[in-house]
Amino acid sequence: QVQLVESGGGSVQAGGSLRLSCAASGYTYSSYCMGWFRQAPGKERERVAGINPTGGYTYYVNSVKGRFTISRDNAKNMLYLQMNSLKLDDAAMYYCATERPPCSPSRDYGYMDYWGKGTLVNISS
Repeated sequence: QVQLVESGGGSVQAGGSLRLSCAASGYTYSSYCMGWFRQAPGKERERVAGINPTGGYTYYVNSVKGRFTISRDNAKNMLYLQMNSLKLDDAAMYYCATERPPCSPSRDYGYMDYWGKGTLVNISS
């Protein structure tokens, strides 16, 4: 049974940082692409970042480039999203998701096979 459990969300002031984590279990984690998505109230879910199975290729949506870093630890079945210089527009529910191979770190949410339940990020001014 595939499980993805996010953690690390919370409330932070604009300009601050948060580190999200996603613990994966129930499948061959090191063979799957991973991604972080977010959805704000009234908006569509969007991919924030993606990473290929080895971690050698990453993708970021333009709005977070230079501020967010996605990484994975295949030995621990963990996915991370380091978020720096947070802006008010970054406030959303953040989801961890995975895509079975063959996969791409940049595909939109319709291609993902499994999802976590999300962790909420609030940004205050």
